[in-house]
Amino acid sequence: MNSKRKWVGLALSAALVIGLLAGCSGNNNEGNTGNTGNTGNKGNAENSGNAEVESLDPITFSLYGADESPNWQKMQDAVGKEITKATGVTLDGEFAVGDSSQKISLIAASGEYPDLISPKGELSKLVEAGAMIDLTDLIEKHAPNIKKLFGDEMKRLRYSNEDKSIYVIPTYSAVGGGAFETDGGFKLQHRVLKELGYPKINTVQDFENAIKAYLEKHPTDENGNPNIGLTLNADDWRILISVTNPAFWSTGAPDDGEYNINIETQEVIYHYRRPEEKEYFRWLNHMYLEGLLDPNSFVQKYDQYKAKIASGRVIGLIDQVWDYAEAENALKTEGKFDYGYGRFPVTLSDEYKDGTLWPSGFMAGWGIGITVDNPDPVRAIKFLDYLASEQGQILLNWGVEGQHYNIENGKRVIPQEINDKKKNDPTGFQKESGIGFYTNFGARYGDGVLDSSGNYYTTSFPEQIIATQNEVEKETLAAYGVSTWKELFPQPEEFPVRPWGAAWNITVPADSETNVLQERMMRDITWKRIPQAILAKAGEFDSIWDKYQKDLIDAGVEKMEDGYEALVKERVSLWND
Repeated sequence: MNSKRKWVGLALSAALVIGLLAGCSGNNNEGNTGNTGNTGNKGNAENSGNAEVESLDPITFSLYGADESPNWQKMQDAVGKEITKATGVTLDGEFAVGDSSQKISLIAASGEYPDLISPKGELSKLVEAGAMIDLTDLIEKHAPNIKKLFGDEMKRLRYSNEDKSIYVIPTYSAVGGGAFETDGGFKLQHRVLKELGYPKINTVQDFENAIKAYLEKHPTDENGNPNIGLTLNADDWRILISVTNPAFWSTGAPDDGEYNINIETQEVIYHYRRPEEKEYFRWLNHMYLEGLLDPNSFVQKYDQYKAKIASGRVIGLIDQVWDYAEAENALKTEGKFDYGYGRFPVTLSDEYKDGTLWPSGFMAGWGIGITVDNPDPVRAIKFLDYLASEQGQILLNWGVEGQHYNIENGKRVIPQEINDKKKNDPTGFQKESGIGFYTNFGARYGDGVLDSSGNYYTTSFPEQIIATQNEVEKETLAAYGVSTWKELFPQPEEFPVRPWGAAWNITVPADSETNVLQERMMRDITWKRIPQAILAKAGEFDSIWDKYQKDLIDAGVEKMEDGYEALVKERVSLWND
């Protein structure tokens, strides 16, 4: 899910997330671990020397993160240098390549851990291996900014009802506020929308009609290469983002990962067993039979997917912005702004309400933790506490004062030349500035939250969002009567808040039957049957779908649903305790 998300999904989005190295380093070896809870017993953070002495002596922490970050500059960007100046800390990072679940398993089994780790949904493997420090005492003694930021939400940081240790600082869910923009929705190129007179794009039929009408007029690009109606990204875990998640969003459900949950009873079903989702995948099969869906969608690699988008030949996408942003940014760098994409809340039919912005509340769950191999956990928690401070949050989101923003009449203002760089060369700007690299290294405030000076902590607020839109994007938005894409979507307040947050964020014990069944349903069955159904020959979709549903039953899907339902109810109980 929006989730930069279960393997990614969702979702950050916008923002680029971390990934990083195994092995440990650091030259300030004042102590070892912390209160390790049910983990191993390699030391105790309380014996780490004079914890109250603030040290800026250089220290390097190794860090592994389960997300890719291809533009990482090893903290030699402007923000990275300022972080090191303020804390003395440098991160030696290794980033995931593709699905990092196997990498986390190898780290857990090795007994040798990076100093800091962000494992996404694989935390249980590390906890069971004894790799993680319980951060409870470290936060209480050395992290006032983290305590302030989470406030009453601190109880949501606990691991489980049985083990109420805090193993990670949540980084995938912001505290407070709410997004002013969305990465979600179905995407169509601005040039397509303009040529067609900015048609309504509310249903899959509207989306299909626009693609078909444009391709009939322009079957090839200016070089004679065939234009592509719709291409999907199904490379490994990204199949969730581009292929399967849209099935629940477009049929009126929120992103709860691989499940659909009754908000009243908390009854759980594997979401592919919903009849309405069958009809969504039938529509994709129809797109394939009509020649509007790229037949290579399920064999192309991620780089090939991005290359097609960067060529300008792809008319429509069903994806999150963060997943294709690199390719769209390449088009912007070439000045081809009309080849960028508008975002629309598309549903299977008018009877459904797009669930992209369905709120989850503060989720906790995924985040960054300190391992038992960290040479100085007090120094590490103080580093994470700095990132959660007002000074740290402003630096991470706004950059360096006088370089990326100025203070005018008490307000932070981004100069026009910086906004132009953000619009025209987003990738180059991020590499140089570092803005966006460090957001998921620590706790963070949400969009719309004000700091002590009355300014927003983040730059994602309406005026600044508009300031970074290019003229083509503004023209498209104006044609639809809005100033931001979020305005087109059903708003968060139209939905009830889910008491479990988002189910994809729930840690499933690695050695549990539920986890084994989940892997089987997803990788062995769903990721094979869904592409078969979408690429089915005329008249064969129903038989393939029926076989898929039988495979799920035979493999124990109902037992898996019961197991996950128990986890959902446990989380609700834990958070309400």
